[in-house]
This record gives sequence, C-alpha cells and structure tokens, in this order.
Amino acid sequence: MKEQDFMTKARIIKETFNDPREIKCYLPIQNLRLDDDIHQEGELFITEDYEIIDLEFQFEDFTEEELVKYVELAEALYEKNNKKISIYVICPNSINIYVREFEIKSEADFTIKLAAIEENLSQIALDIIKSKLANGGILDLEDIEMLKIIPLSCKKEDRNYFRKECFKIINKFSY
Repeated sequence: MKEQDFMTKARIIKETFNDPREIKCYLPIQNLRLDDDIHQEGELFITEDYEIIDLEFQFEDFTEEELVKYVELAEALYEKNNKKISIYVICPNSINIYVREFEIKSEADFTIKLAAIEENLSQIALDIIKSKLANGGILDLEDIEMLKIIPLSCKKEDRNYFRKECFKIINKFSY
C-alpha cells in the first residue's frame, strides 16, 4: 500500500471512528492465510498497541448475514493473532441497518463498529483510487474489483457518472 493511500485510510479511521491511536502499519490480509470461506475484502491495520483494525466499506443493507460475516472474520483474525480486533464498517446513511447494537458472546476479543455517513461512499472509494494513481500507484486486484462495484453502490441517478469515471480509470491504467 502506498504511503498516501495508507495516510488517507488512517485518517478515515481516526476521524470516522474517533480512534486517537496511531496506526503503525498496513497488514495484507493474504499474509494471514485465513480459510477461503472467511470474508477477506477489508483492509487490515496495526495500531500502536498492536490491535488489528479491519476497515470495511459496506455498500448494501446491513443484515444479520453481514453481521455474521464480520463476526466470523473477527474470530478468525483473533484466532490467528491472539490480539484484540476492531472491525470498522463505513456505510452510506442511505442503506438499511437491520440489526440492533448488542454484545456478542465469543472467545475472541473484538468489537464491531458501524458508521453511517452522509458522504457518498462511491465518491470516497473513487477518490481513494484516483489519489493512489495520482501519487504513482498501480492498480491492484482490489482496486479493479472496487471499480466494478462503485457504479452499483451509488444512487441510480449517479450511476452513469460513476461508470464513466471508472471506465476512464480502467481503460487508462489497467493492462
């Protein structure tokens, strides 16, 4: 992960979730060798106190199935690292949240925090990718997948704008 991309995501974590801790480094989820059936789409970071933070962008309704997916990920990360896990999920305030806040009993030490924001997540994701490219970064598979999802995650009236922007990036920067 490029330094600029890292700094942007660390700032998002600090500001969105009021987490004052220093984010020390990025941890590629592939390095953990989790089972293939475990959700592995977020990005992992290590804090100054060695806690693992998983930053997720949620574009669809937050249902019981989504919560189970994040609990399973938190437990797998805890089992591999024996460190406290925080799953931070950012979603637009336009999605429906079908689960209530409550304590989840588990042998793993984790928290899951959901932040519904008014900002357009599609625009945030697009800006992160554009910033990465502007700073000399190269698109990876996660970026390509995000570019495919962005037009599906916005309001219907904004789809053509996001499709056009994503197509421009894919055509210009991918091989």
